[in-house]
Amino acid sequence: MQRPRTWRACLLWAALVLPALTADRLGMNEPGAVWQQLAGVAVLAAAVAVARWRPLVAFALTAVLGLVAAPALFTVSYGPALGVFALLLGLRAERVRPALVAFGGVCCLGTARIALFGVDPAPEWVVLTGTLLFGCVFPWLGGRYWRQSRQLTAAGWNRAARLEGEQRIAEERARLRERARIAQDMHDSLGHELSLIALRAGALQVAPDLPDHHRTAAADLRAAAADATDRLHRIIGVLREENEPVSLSPPGETVEQLVTRAAESGLPVRWGKPEGGTAVALEPGGVAERVLYRVVREALTNAARYAPGAEVTVVAAREGGGTTVTVTSERASATPPDSGAPSLPSGSLPSASLPSGGTGLQALRAAVTAVGGDFEAGPRGDGFRVWAYVPEQGVAPAVRPTPAPYAPYTLARRRVVLALVAAVAAGVVLVGGGFAWYAYTETHSVLPPAAYAELRLGDAGDELAHVLPDRSVRDAPVDRAPVPPPAGSDCRYYRASGELLVSVDHFRLCFDDEGRLVAKDVIPRVGLSQRPSTDEEFVR
Repeated sequence: MQRPRTWRACLLWAALVLPALTADRLGMNEPGAVWQQLAGVAVLAAAVAVARWRPLVAFALTAVLGLVAAPALFTVSYGPALGVFALLLGLRAERVRPALVAFGGVCCLGTARIALFGVDPAPEWVVLTGTLLFGCVFPWLGGRYWRQSRQLTAAGWNRAARLEGEQRIAEERARLRERARIAQDMHDSLGHELSLIALRAGALQVAPDLPDHHRTAAADLRAAAADATDRLHRIIGVLREENEPVSLSPPGETVEQLVTRAAESGLPVRWGKPEGGTAVALEPGGVAERVLYRVVREALTNAARYAPGAEVTVVAAREGGGTTVTVTSERASATPPDSGAPSLPSGSLPSASLPSGGTGLQALRAAVTAVGGDFEAGPRGDGFRVWAYVPEQGVAPAVRPTPAPYAPYTLARRRVVLALVAAVAAGVVLVGGGFAWYAYTETHSVLPPAAYAELRLGDAGDELAHVLPDRSVRDAPVDRAPVPPPAGSDCRYYRASGELLVSVDHFRLCFDDEGRLVAKDVIPRVGLSQRPSTDEEFVR
């Protein structure tokens, strides 16, 4: 693990050292001493060594190196290294405040150095600010954006893995719930069928012309049906979860068929006429039919169990934009489950325990109210009544999805993008303004070589005012002058060409105390031999 990091650090150091060693030789910087270049190479090596664990220290070392090389911080030698370490600072540093303090410190140090040692403070400060924003803040914001993108990607993969696990758990729970629902449907259906079997066995048991041994067999059949339903109820009760919704799907028959089959089994049930509403046939497969089917089945099962032999009336009607169904038994022999009704007198059939429908009246109430209906169950006169109302189930209106709230990483990414755009805009304005001022000062301090050749020693300064440019060069390369200026003279420097961003020849004109020209020299551009110039080379 350490060897690849070492190789990457060496390659980074080599890439950053390359412009520092070649910029001076290409004439893109003022030439410096060899020891200065070696010191810069050593500082860059130290910055690369600590960049992974101390990115702020690496940036600070490079910034100080740039300020030592140029007060405005803009140098071709160390500018790329400054931008790279600013990028690494944004990528590897977690906190924002130390980086902002470092940027402010670099700006203050550069401003102080320009104020103390700068030749032309205004444009140099503009270049400093532009370099700091465009070469430091902009890469730092890019590193912050890169860091947050990596964190967001990692969080996204973690969330995807977590959701995948939750999906597997949800699918498993759905399978278990579906199995429990199927088992519950089997319980309710079989419970109803076993109730009808027990009812027929009870009717057979009390038949007057039945032999005693057949009467005993009918009683055993009735007791076996009740025991089978109780065991089925206990088994399904283990599978069914608490608060699980009741299934509404009928086992392939309508309410009318259910009532007819119950009547054929010996239960005294009939269809009645509604008092105030309009009789209606329930639509097969509809939501109302599925809900009311469960209501009627449970009511008939309870009637067979608690009021054997009592007459049961089923009424379906259209009322108030929905469908109502009423199941009424004339008299009861016990108290239905979940109802709290008082005991009713027994009928003509034996009152041994019969199986229940399984879900109970409370579960039916929950199923009816879940579809927006009403449910009532309780004693009525000398009997018991179950009443349910289910409204029309139209197509549910489309619900406009609410936009998901922005995640923290999304908001952070937006802030970084806005800050990035602001930094780019500010950098473009400052750098553009600084470059415009640089171009103006450089092009308005140009003395044409032909005009320079016409100048004669001893000419008065007032006579040369119409020939000389409006501005003179403030940061002239005095260290490349072929000879030192005359003692006590006032020297002015002018550019020999208006080319920008390259090294050009400079002219030095020195005047004495009386304003007369006492010396004129050519300071050669970088790369040319330093030799005294003659006027003839410009005349030619």
